[in-house]
Amino acid sequence: MAEARSGRQVQLDSYPRGEVRLEDFRVVEVEVDEPGPGEVLVRNTWTSVDPALRLRFAPDAPPGYFPAFPLHAAMDGIVTVGEVVASRAEGFGVGDTVWHAAGWRDYAVVAAGVPALNGLATLRRLDTELAPPQAYLGPLGGMGLTAYMGLFEAAELGEGDVVWVSAAAGAVGSLAAQFARINGNRVIGSAGSAEKVAFLLDELGLDAAFDYRAGSVAELLEAAAPEGIDVYFDNVGGDHLEAALGALRPGGRVALCGAISDYETVEPSPGPSNLFQATANQLTLRGFRGSAYAGRIEEVQERVAGWLASGELLYRESVTEGLENAPRALVEMLAGRSIGKSLVQIA
Repeated sequence: MAEARSGRQVQLDSYPRGEVRLEDFRVVEVEVDEPGPGEVLVRNTWTSVDPALRLRFAPDAPPGYFPAFPLHAAMDGIVTVGEVVASRAEGFGVGDTVWHAAGWRDYAVVAAGVPALNGLATLRRLDTELAPPQAYLGPLGGMGLTAYMGLFEAAELGEGDVVWVSAAAGAVGSLAAQFARINGNRVIGSAGSAEKVAFLLDELGLDAAFDYRAGSVAELLEAAAPEGIDVYFDNVGGDHLEAALGALRPGGRVALCGAISDYETVEPSPGPSNLFQATANQLTLRGFRGSAYAGRIEEVQERVAGWLASGELLYRESVTEGLENAPRALVEMLAGRSIGKSLVQIA
């Protein structure tokens, strides 16, 4: 008989209204089941912290999105990586490094072959010779897939396009900005501090960057791109989207990836006041989700891994130690106090 095992889970204790607070979470010790037929037991080592989790901290998530997290229960649907410690699933052995969607906990029993997050986080073995495990939560995972597909599919990035990426120091934004730079485009990034602007210019090598807190976003964008832009990769929404609509040249495209400016607002935010510019300049505004392209993850991983190996692509991690500090990592990220991909190292 297997020895009884227990582990911690971070659970949502109350639904936040407005800003997320540490008091909205609790850490509990739970008994860990042994895997059944077709299942593996994973000891989680790294787990993801993403802005869009905020959308699920409510009784009802946005229609068509991933479901809301229930109170006082494990939060399923958070990508994590770990090591298989027991297996009853063909193709998975003890010691394998895998990813799955049962994060923010020490241990997870995961069924092989059962789709998770639209297939993006279905249990899968990872090649740790290609990159360290946590890279599969960043450039070689959903973040990389989202950035790549947003640029090359949703925005149809072309030769000579001038690109603006908002939240360009974040997990997705920093990759999207660099993918465009590697493609040979002129790239402008925006972020929320002088430190982040320096990161965009000095480390990521963007052509221009500005701190959106330093003035009118529209005026700052005009100074960075006086002749306008062709592509806007939108992670923010709100006044950033309004500024983009005013700066996009005829035939311009917007990849609507996220709207972090709205995630913690209590009342609905008004839409852009200049939406008619989309008609006047024949713009395309296209919403997309990285998980919709889960079937192309290997294609993207191969290309992005090559950029990592060559040194063309840089990625920054903001690492928080300890599972119990996952809520703090989320609060810090939503407040704009992290750079790159936010991760929690569990063990």
